[in-house]
Amino acid sequence: MKPSPDVFDLFAVPGEAVPVEGGHGHSVLAGDLVLSPGRSRRVAQWLNPIIAPLSAELDHERPRSLRLVMPIPTRDLQWVVGGWGATRYEPDTRPCRDLEVLLATGRLLHARLAQAVPNAPDGIRDRDDRWAAAERMAFGEDQPAGIPDAVAAVVSRLLAELDATNLGPNQLVHADLAHNVLLDADGVPLVIDVSPAWRPTLWAEAVCVLDAVVHLGADVAVMGEWSRGASRQAMLRAAMFRLLSDENPDLPGHRRALEAGPIGPRR
Repeated sequence: MKPSPDVFDLFAVPGEAVPVEGGHGHSVLAGDLVLSPGRSRRVAQWLNPIIAPLSAELDHERPRSLRLVMPIPTRDLQWVVGGWGATRYEPDTRPCRDLEVLLATGRLLHARLAQAVPNAPDGIRDRDDRWAAAERMAFGEDQPAGIPDAVAAVVSRLLAELDATNLGPNQLVHADLAHNVLLDADGVPLVIDVSPAWRPTLWAEAVCVLDAVVHLGADVAVMGEWSRGASRQAMLRAAMFRLLSDENPDLPGHRRALEAGPIGPRR
């Protein structure tokens, strides 16, 4: 997939693009910007004005322990054109796959977001993408529907294990952190592609752990830490979210992870 000439023109970059690593593998580098497809204009209108000043604030701190990629608008101050958004290119980065670093990054990020965004942003509850739909189903706000039989069997098991345990207050969280942290040239975590949700941080952390175990090779033994109490309930909802939102979920990987923790014998 390549941006149209209008996208290159409005973001004021050369009309040549090369693929870049990180994120979901669909972004391209054009000039000094990374262009990424599948962006929602409605979400960017409220999210990017939060991300941009926080990115600048973090970049001015010394020593730096966390960075957040800077979103860039077009020449006419749009955040998204034809589904493409732009962020400032950060050279010499590499994907972070270390679960401890991912978790520490998430905690730092969520603490800063809690300070910057004390109330739910206008529009965050109006999202209609498949991730928002899966969130609502995972938190019992909608009933699961239209699910493939193989996924439905696992989801039914998870539903049967849910209870009303309080997972903590809702706040703005990154719901896809495991796939979206890079390390810059100095080894400082750089968060990209914020997937916004207004949910408890414990749930966002559970999603990160589950993704790291299923997709990044993290030790499945870590799931044992999510086998009781609020942590268990957060992980059950994280698993439902992933199984319901992923277009082709790794069912064997999820079963292995879940059996090592929240639905295994140690709970």
